[in-house]
Amino acid sequence: MKHKDGKPGSHPDKNSRAFPMAMMFVVLCGLSFYLGGIFCSERDKIEVKDVAKVVSSPKESSVAPLQIKSTAFPECSSDYQDYTPCTDPRRWKKYGNHRLTFMERHCPPVFERKECLVPPPEGYKPPITWPKSRDQCWYRNVPYDWINKQKSNQNWLRKEGEKFLFPGGGTMFPRGVGAYVDLMQDLIPEMKDGTIRTAIDTGCGVASWGGDLLDRGILTVSLAPRDNHEAQVQFALERGIPAILGIISTQRLPFPSNAFDMAHCSRCLIPWTEFGGIYLLEVHRILRPGGFWVLSGPPVNYENRWRGWNTTVEEQKSDYEKLQELLTSMCFKLYDKKDDIAVWQKASDNSCYSKLTYPDAYPPKCDDSLEPDSAWYTPFRPCVVVPSPRIKKSVMESIPKWPQRLHVTPERILDVHGGSASAFKHDDSKWKIRAKHYKKLLPALGSNKIRNVMDMNTVYGGFAAAVIDDPLWVMNVVSSYAANTLPVVFDRGLIGTFHDWCEAFSTYPRTYDLLHLDGLFTAESHR
Repeated sequence: MKHKDGKPGSHPDKNSRAFPMAMMFVVLCGLSFYLGGIFCSERDKIEVKDVAKVVSSPKESSVAPLQIKSTAFPECSSDYQDYTPCTDPRRWKKYGNHRLTFMERHCPPVFERKECLVPPPEGYKPPITWPKSRDQCWYRNVPYDWINKQKSNQNWLRKEGEKFLFPGGGTMFPRGVGAYVDLMQDLIPEMKDGTIRTAIDTGCGVASWGGDLLDRGILTVSLAPRDNHEAQVQFALERGIPAILGIISTQRLPFPSNAFDMAHCSRCLIPWTEFGGIYLLEVHRILRPGGFWVLSGPPVNYENRWRGWNTTVEEQKSDYEKLQELLTSMCFKLYDKKDDIAVWQKASDNSCYSKLTYPDAYPPKCDDSLEPDSAWYTPFRPCVVVPSPRIKKSVMESIPKWPQRLHVTPERILDVHGGSASAFKHDDSKWKIRAKHYKKLLPALGSNKIRNVMDMNTVYGGFAAAVIDDPLWVMNVVSSYAANTLPVVFDRGLIGTFHDWCEAFSTYPRTYDLLHLDGLFTAESHR
């Protein structure tokens, strides 16, 4: 028997038993290795590779070289070059058209899953490096002509020789995206001083808006659904701009509540006032208190634009009034408006939400039966998610400005089991050390050779914070089965998403340059 400090107790016969027990342990270990050698033969179907041939050591070692078992997978057919398993157009007909639910995530059952390597398109080349990639990409890497032909008058992109060029045009950007964002900054001064750091662009096109904001210190998640001919998200990621496949339809977006500082829709064709304003309720949920919603396109500036929208001035006026009424009922206020851009701001405190308790109020206040951050296959609910009154330092007017907020302990870490200021600081310093070590092993990290990075099992976004000064961006992923630390990631001014790693990620093939994981296999081993 031992004490808690590991020192031996007072039993006189312990030493006399120790030697036979140790001998028995050694014999059993030796027998196990011997029997293992008998049952391991060269006829094993799984190929065994000697890692010593791959990784050379400067010193001789008496330790047997590590062996890794690898399985050879066949190559998929060429029509799977842009395969997205959970948003596969081949399977759309199995699902309904109501609110475009067929475009949401619908992962195939196990017996339908493909076990093959997705091939690149014919003529594929290594992507153009950042920052040139923001303005051009190889045509053969994303061989989609539809946008080039259908949107040629709007200057989304144009094909020249072997490349697609991105001049920064768009439906609402007749003078270019730079002039469009300049006007937006005039309306929202918080875009200039670091108050606004994270944004989401719903219906992103080729992500020119998100690309322009990178130079202004704002990190944007560009969101668009999978489609047959546009490949908006694929264009965005090929350009080196953060993006993810998704659609506002019947389920919550895979982000926590009170996450983004700003949301944007530039003629994104989302029917905001239909279905009881359910889509606006989701925008309200993911916006931080005091956050901004920006809309350009119908019905904004209907007085001057209605003729080009194939409608009537009366109809557009009615649509605008409905929109304004709905936003007011959700505790948004009109912040500013000029030309084609209108800006609303979400309430900074909870005083406005008291009216939602009235019996005839619409939309009503959500009850507490559903976690506000529950966002993995979680259906929409026709109610307003009221921010927790405990969130005081996470509102727009109180959260530290960028870049100071990156290393300030977010108050929402206290909602995480075991979360504390000391745990946050430890994680932050740990990843600074590890990132330096990574760069010694992988010199490309920190150069323009690596742009799109995913941290597949982040905790507080420590790795992303450690490489923040490098020419890359990081998609921080928190498992839908893990502790909910994603609010902490967003409060730091970083971006991320929930995901279940038993399913395919919401992106196209060949879109990330580096996948980083720490502890993921251990965390998911039980599954």
